[in-house]
Amino acid sequence: MPGLPAHRTGTAMSFGVDNSSLIWAGLLALLPLIRSPFQNVAYPWNALLPQDRLSVWLGRSVRCAGMIAILALVFGIAGLHMKETSVERIGKGARIVLLLDRSRSMDDSFAGRTPSGAEAAKSAVAERVLSDFIAERKHDLFGVAAFSTSPLFVLPLTENREAVLAAVRASKQPGLAQTNVSKGLAMALSYFGADGRELSGANIITLVSDGAAVVDPQTEAYLRRWFKQHRIHLYWIFLRTAGSPGLFETPQNPDDDNAEARPERYLHMFFNGLGVPYQAYEAESPDAVTRAMAEIDRVENQTLRYFERMPRKDMQSPCYALATLALGFLFFAKWMEVRTCSNV
Repeated sequence: MPGLPAHRTGTAMSFGVDNSSLIWAGLLALLPLIRSPFQNVAYPWNALLPQDRLSVWLGRSVRCAGMIAILALVFGIAGLHMKETSVERIGKGARIVLLLDRSRSMDDSFAGRTPSGAEAAKSAVAERVLSDFIAERKHDLFGVAAFSTSPLFVLPLTENREAVLAAVRASKQPGLAQTNVSKGLAMALSYFGADGRELSGANIITLVSDGAAVVDPQTEAYLRRWFKQHRIHLYWIFLRTAGSPGLFETPQNPDDDNAEARPERYLHMFFNGLGVPYQAYEAESPDAVTRAMAEIDRVENQTLRYFERMPRKDMQSPCYALATLALGFLFFAKWMEVRTCSNV
């Protein structure tokens, strides 16, 4: 996907400890300033000794190493860590919630029968095309929700491509029951604005379904309000089974022109009246699904700001490693002192 790669804005690191009472033990780091670990050597008159800057530097280094070793051990035992934080990122892309139909009819082919030979189930076609779409959209945030009789929360909005692809691959599993699209839409809408932050860039719901159901008036009012509040773009990839009524056809018999007989047509009309950017694609073959997703990829590419949650990071291992290096230097210096005294 064209566009600038996402990047972080500057944030201050925040540290913490698991046991703050142990921090007082850090005062022990003053001990190397009070007493040297080396033996005192008596001289008749210090003025007889020449200036030795190397010895002065080594003496100071030994004291610093002792202080570092004590502090590193104290903080390691206290459980030093970087706190969990949120990092703002900026890039080109969108927040996209993939809302997938998991009804039993998705296990049939576009011909309306059990797949055989070169035919593929509609769910398998959707999985393949969506996986390619996700791979192309390098800087988007993807969330995955599904629905059948009830909505299914699958994956929150994330930039983790492996998790998103795994969630989409799971959509190929055998379907469940009916198509309750209104509950699925309510679930998908809950992905936006959940943290209370103002949303920038494009916020998109991509509905992939081969059917619909009647939406009750109360749910209609909720959906209208939520779509407008968060300026959400809606795309419907309608996987049309051969011989089934489409989204755009007007029934010849007026008695058949109602939501019970033509739920897909009336859901399409409801989407058109939401007052938000909406586009429906009738896909009667795998190639048609590919073309529909390519069109979405072309038109949805805006500047995107989002916050990524960075997990806590333990710093105990670096503390112990630093303490080991400092103690190693002290042991080497002490060993050299013993060798020198033994040779005298």
